[in-house]
Amino acid sequence: MQPSSRRIRPRRVATLASVSALTLAVAGSATTLHQAVPAAPARSPALRPCMIHGRVGVQMSEGVPTSSGYARATGIVRAVNLMVDFSDAPGRGSALGRLAEFFPQTRRWFAISSYGRLDYRPEAPVRHWLRMPKPFKAYGIARGAPFDPGYRQLVQDIVAAADPEVDFRRYQLVNVLFTPNAGPPALDTVLSVTFADNGGAPVADGVPVANASFIYSRQDDGSGSWARTGYRVLPHENGHVFGLPDLYTQEGGGAVGHWDIMSEDWGADNDLLAWHKWKLGWLDDSQVGCVTTRGTAEYTLTPLARTGGRKLVFIPIGPTSGYALELRTRGGNDASVCRPGVLVYRVDAGVESGNGPVTVRDSRRESGGCTRSPNVHPELSDAPFTPGETFEDPSAGVAVSVVARDPSGDYRVHVTRR
Repeated sequence: MQPSSRRIRPRRVATLASVSALTLAVAGSATTLHQAVPAAPARSPALRPCMIHGRVGVQMSEGVPTSSGYARATGIVRAVNLMVDFSDAPGRGSALGRLAEFFPQTRRWFAISSYGRLDYRPEAPVRHWLRMPKPFKAYGIARGAPFDPGYRQLVQDIVAAADPEVDFRRYQLVNVLFTPNAGPPALDTVLSVTFADNGGAPVADGVPVANASFIYSRQDDGSGSWARTGYRVLPHENGHVFGLPDLYTQEGGGAVGHWDIMSEDWGADNDLLAWHKWKLGWLDDSQVGCVTTRGTAEYTLTPLARTGGRKLVFIPIGPTSGYALELRTRGGNDASVCRPGVLVYRVDAGVESGNGPVTVRDSRRESGGCTRSPNVHPELSDAPFTPGETFEDPSAGVAVSVVARDPSGDYRVHVTRR
């Protein structure tokens, strides 16, 4: 288990009208940086009871469909990347070297996670460091800093420096990749932050720079894994652009562990929860089971890392919450899975980002987990339920029994509603 002093501290996504990570992605036909999610596809009537929703105003609700104001997560999405430095923090190495810390890894991660449904295309029209007119310290950037006045001034200066070479109308998302020596190292303070759905943002080429992610120092935990895993701060921040909340809390990753990149994006690779993939449009309705009737029914789950087959079974227990089931195995983006099995977690659309909207149920409480990967929350690493094990919530009248593993690697589960 990695000592707490070595763990990379979690970040908070910033809030304005709503929040989302701003990286560099843009639809080819986009005419604004702030492109709302298109109208949700017609859902199967059988799934409507599972489309939980929170009250109006919940920040980055886990409800389905995702509320308007976030970027779409399917099809071609182009991302503009701007590498920025300062007089008191000059860029070390080349700007393209900084870009290479995140690409093509980020694009590959999204292609795998989305089963090819998100064609993420990074662009870097400016291939050198953009020097800001003020030193870094003059902007007053610190952890939790609000948009006004520091970030507003910074965005204005970035736009002024980039505008001669960048047509901002082409992009949905902006990634600002600062030189890593601007600000403290991530082990001390994680400054990376996203502002999104910001109607009062500065304007460039006639469109508001309303969705922007700011990536600071390298997420280097000292374990020697940075070259392989340090890029993953960017897909985490991009997740906010698409409307996904932070799953870690003030206490860290104890609610979800390493089962979603919106919980922990450091250490070994990990994917998104199946619930998030459904929200983003990466799973068809035919791949989702909705359990609404009393009695016991059998479902077959296929590994989340494999294309096709049923990926999610949801058991609504109220208008805002329910239990989700999915099968996690080692493969795809899930390189750190040390105990394959059926992951059981509760989703609550009424809980805001960073306050624990998802909680994983641990099949082996206080076991210490099965992983020794650096910066992976160990306790929940062996959370999945395996054949012969049962999860029960008597108060909700729900029981889930894992019956068997088929030769193909699929798992059969019995779901009971009382």
